[in-house]
Amino acid sequence: MNIGGDLDVTRVGFGAMRLADSAIWQGPADRQGALSVLRRAVELGVNFFDTSDAYPLGANEELIAEALHPYADDLVIATKAGVTRPTPEAWVPLGRPEYLKQQAELSLRRLRLDRIDLKAMPTSMGAQPYTPALAASHDAARRGSGALCVGVWGRARLSSVV
Repeated sequence: MNIGGDLDVTRVGFGAMRLADSAIWQGPADRQGALSVLRRAVELGVNFFDTSDAYPLGANEELIAEALHPYADDLVIATKAGVTRPTPEAWVPLGRPEYLKQQAELSLRRLRLDRIDLKAMPTSMGAQPYTPALAASHDAARRGSGALCVGVWGRARLSSVV
């Protein structure tokens, strides 16, 4: 399967949201088990991992890096930004360009990446216009060379490939 023209991914990817506790607020109770699951997914041929800076508050990005870094050349990591978590129950859209840039920088650090292959944002970003938000996310996430896909989630539509 191909995303954006140059990201070849397996049909079955790994969604990292459920590595967290049931509220997606704290890291896994069994950290070693979660690391083993991530490594096993790669052994089984999975090369696409989807996470978010909000799962749980960035801890899943760190877990992916701990388990899989240094990454295989064909590994694709997608992460999302644009939602804050003030409480375990709340998912609050926040699309201010400076916030998205900050979150992209934090994701790069936690994931130990030079660039983010696929960065997604929610379709509702607190009345923020998409163009500045996409630009801020793109500028921060594309430190290295190569293509970066910036998409919006909520209706599974890719909004931009840059």
